[in-house]
Amino acid sequence: MEHTTSEPPQKTFTCQLCGLSSPFTYYGQKPPNTRAIVLLEESFVTRDPFSPDKEKFLVLGCNCSMCSMCVCVGSDCSIFYTKRFCMQCVNKYLDQFPRQIQAELAKKKQNSKAAVS
Repeated sequence: MEHTTSEPPQKTFTCQLCGLSSPFTYYGQKPPNTRAIVLLEESFVTRDPFSPDKEKFLVLGCNCSMCSMCVCVGSDCSIFYTKRFCMQCVNKYLDQFPRQIQAELAKKKQNSKAAVS
């Protein structure tokens, strides 16, 4: 005999670049239980497990605005510049981003190389 529950099946967010995987409670721009918060992009959101406040939430990730790949908000996987871009698209179309973004990414790349050496 199967046991049925009234809870909907849990949905899982998974970053297609780093593999980060976490349950999410909402996808969209207006997380539930928040007053006047509207996110700038459709996002995978979960309630903040470290806060008893129901209005606190964490943005896990989004879809890349160019290729639609599901990516986390970690700096190794995506950047937000007016829209969310996965690092694969950023690297592929780097010359189309503003010089400031290009310089920041070049500096980050140099710092990560220095840390490995």
